[in-house]
Amino acid sequence: MSHDRIPLAGVIGSPVSHSRSPALHTHWLKRYGIEGFYVPLDVAAADLEDALRALPKMGFVGANVTIPHKERVMKLADLVTDRAAVMGAANTLIFRADGRIHADNTDGYGFIENLRQGAPGWDANAGPAAVIGAGGAARAVIASLIDVGVTEIRLTNRTRARSDALRQEFGTKVNVYDWVQAGNAIDGAATVINASSLGMVGKPEFRVPLDALSRDAVVTDLVYAPLETTLLKHAADIGCRTVDGLGMLLYQAAPAFERWFGVRPEVDAAARAAVLGE
Repeated sequence: MSHDRIPLAGVIGSPVSHSRSPALHTHWLKRYGIEGFYVPLDVAAADLEDALRALPKMGFVGANVTIPHKERVMKLADLVTDRAAVMGAANTLIFRADGRIHADNTDGYGFIENLRQGAPGWDANAGPAAVIGAGGAARAVIASLIDVGVTEIRLTNRTRARSDALRQEFGTKVNVYDWVQAGNAIDGAATVINASSLGMVGKPEFRVPLDALSRDAVVTDLVYAPLETTLLKHAADIGCRTVDGLGMLLYQAAPAFERWFGVRPEVDAAARAAVLGE
């Protein structure tokens, strides 16, 4: 076996130095005694195609893809999974032995799995889901909510045009609320999701009125810096079940790690600590 190449993987983005993925995958590689490496790969848009073609030749078995390349890699891949096609983006690439590039998206899986683990018994049929934000993350959230059977998604975003575009794409299960009506979208929602960057360190504060939030709602925030956002703190204070955004990062990474390195990794306290740098 000694002549075998050491498997390599990484995360492609620009910038990419902020990514927590290397800390997570490195933790799992050590934990399972796998001789492999996962590295940050800062690749400019102009070099993306060249880089993707070169990586398999260098011993890479796959890669994660982050901003701004998640849409573009879809056009460069040889094979695209249905779920990546529905989301219009790929976050996971598998480099096959025959040199072909396989593009997948595990963000929706990570989102739903985090919700199910963080709020046991979470029920897609309990009532409407309110989604705040209409970017790439929201698209993955909406696609996966529809996939598991949520019948009404109330979507609100600072710029209405992006919400309208998602409604056109996903159809009548999506109801668009104007940004000034965001508080109404939350009224009667069984699940409330912040899929925007509001409330993140260095971004504008989360200021959506939460007076109508039901204490029976499950509330989750995709932002995980800080871990307890304003939204989650308020929700916890009134008695809601809350799920932080770190789990989505962990759960979306698990199927990718398994595809590349052949072991299904455990999402546990040690994995969380590794991502948080503790």
